[in-house]
Amino acid sequence: MLHLKLETDPRWVNIVESNIEEILTDHAWCEQKAATNAITIITLNSEHVDLVTDLLALAKEELEHFQMVHDIIKKRGYKLGRERKDSYVNELYKFMNKGGNREQCMVDRLLFSAMIEARSCERFKLLSKEIKDPELSKFYHELMISEAGHYTTFISFARKYGKNVDVEKRWNELVQFESEIIKNYGKHETIHG
Repeated sequence: MLHLKLETDPRWVNIVESNIEEILTDHAWCEQKAATNAITIITLNSEHVDLVTDLLALAKEELEHFQMVHDIIKKRGYKLGRERKDSYVNELYKFMNKGGNREQCMVDRLLFSAMIEARSCERFKLLSKEIKDPELSKFYHELMISEAGHYTTFISFARKYGKNVDVEKRWNELVQFESEIIKNYGKHETIHG
């Protein structure tokens, strides 16, 4: 369903388990950024009522996930660390068309968002299956389902509103681009790292 070319090495979970506080902090900030991204898409495309409606719900859900991760952090006696850069997302961002017309830019932003959700979904699935912590295993299973829904939302809107863009070609180019950059990740206790 997600069309990722390269799966995460399961040994990444061992790295995650070595520093749960760090992965939770990174995860919390990923949820905040996902909510902000949805709001940004709304501000740039407010004429599409269905997109605004669905992305408002998505942004709210991402903030709820942020709160859920923060609650786990507090429950475990950890502290939410400072916001971190997400190098994977920053590299993926380079793919987006910044000089095209408005429709091309919207499609690229939606596909970029779908890709981040797809990779997060894949990582959450791996965590849900491999992490030894039963609470986090269940938590990541639930979030995996949510991320899959977000992926579908973004890619569906790209297809709906990209009438003058070859969305499937652009998606396949992004899948290929992502498969090259993801090779450099999976070595740190971050959601995308």
